[in-house]
Amino acid sequence: MIVLYVVLGTLFGYILSRSGAADYNFVQGMFLLTNFQLYGVIGSAIAITAPGLFLLKRLGRTAGGDPLTIETKPRHRGNIYGGILFGIGWSITGTCPGPIFVNLGEGKIYAVAALAGALVGAAAFGLGYATFARLLGLPGIPSAARVSDSE
Repeated sequence: MIVLYVVLGTLFGYILSRSGAADYNFVQGMFLLTNFQLYGVIGSAIAITAPGLFLLKRLGRTAGGDPLTIETKPRHRGNIYGGILFGIGWSITGTCPGPIFVNLGEGKIYAVAALAGALVGAAAFGLGYATFARLLGLPGIPSAARVSDSE
């Protein structure tokens, strides 16, 4: 199964690279509203993915036949704050988590800084979430022990 994941991940990275979704100038052009190619890429991804996801949800099974459950995520103001921070980081670095690895594979040195920033940001989020939650009125995150006990 891991071979399938590597093949699919490689194909996904190739598509990101060829479509321009991993190109700093294309991302900057999207945010500056001077290049609309990535809006088409994102729209195409939605148009391709939505019918497949609809079908999988309707059948209640994954493509491999396993039961499929998709939980609705809770809505809270943390989604807004997180979305704003994600958008700021995406705009500044010209990349989001998946394309960071595409950029590394293409030999783009700035991706090292983007990866370091993503890792530091994830660590800061994990270490500081209790404080953020208290200050901003966000919900708590269940511990790993409680999550595994409920499964």
